[in-house]
Amino acid sequence: MKNMSLAVAGIVVVAIGVLAYGSLFTVHQIQQALILQFGNPVHVIREPGLNYKLPFIQDVMYFDRRILDLDPPTQEVILADQKRVNVDSFARYKIVDPLEFRKKAVNDNSFRQVFGGRLNSAVRAEVGRVLLGDMLTEKRAEVMERITQQLKSQAADFGIEVVDVRIGRTDLPEDISKNVYERMRTEREREANLLRAEGEEAKQRITAAADREKTVIIAEAQKQSEILRGEGEGARTTILNDAFGKDPEFFALYRSLEAYQSAFGEGTTMVLHPDSEFFRFFGDSSGKDNEKKK
Repeated sequence: MKNMSLAVAGIVVVAIGVLAYGSLFTVHQIQQALILQFGNPVHVIREPGLNYKLPFIQDVMYFDRRILDLDPPTQEVILADQKRVNVDSFARYKIVDPLEFRKKAVNDNSFRQVFGGRLNSAVRAEVGRVLLGDMLTEKRAEVMERITQQLKSQAADFGIEVVDVRIGRTDLPEDISKNVYERMRTEREREANLLRAEGEEAKQRITAAADREKTVIIAEAQKQSEILRGEGEGARTTILNDAFGKDPEFFALYRSLEAYQSAFGEGTTMVLHPDSEFFRFFGDSSGKDNEKKK
């Protein structure tokens, strides 16, 4: 009997454990829970803590209370000026009514597909109304604000709250980007060639002016040198004439020495008569011996 009682007590404890495990659950601070009974939503638990449910009959579905991100694929949009751009947009949201979220979206993947499509649709509608240049001005913020308001008006149907909507990148398609790059490169090359030509023209102008100034300076220098040379020659002639007038014999000796210096160099050979007038100072510094011999 005692063993039978222990066995019954063990079975009861196990049963209680199983029932407790199937009926008790914990909601964390970053979660909120939706109780489902045979797959149908019953009520929502938003406060964290230990809760209970009917075992084997009810299930718990958890939803994140934090701000979540929705980042649909990049899409191509035709702008008001018929230019095509690739627009990358994203939204930030949080689930505020798990019951409505469950009814409308069923699960997170389904919600991302449906609401992501609505986000892309709003982006196409609003971005398609502006010009390409407007996406680089303050109108970009106005476009994002209109998109945000459209999504916020639809958020309640899904049991969510849209926190923010942003347009991340607005890029030209690859083929258009290449064409734009080629045009930009051609324009820059044209500007570079123009600047190069202007620089070459300035160089030629400066070089011509410098050459002209050089020619003038050289001509002036040559003119001045000729004047100075003439004045020097004149002074020299005057000095020599004065010296000749004062001492003709010394002048004759001096001129002969200059002639000797010019005539006699290395390897010079001269065949002249010893009594030649050219050698008259060789025998007598006065040059009178040759004259007497004559």
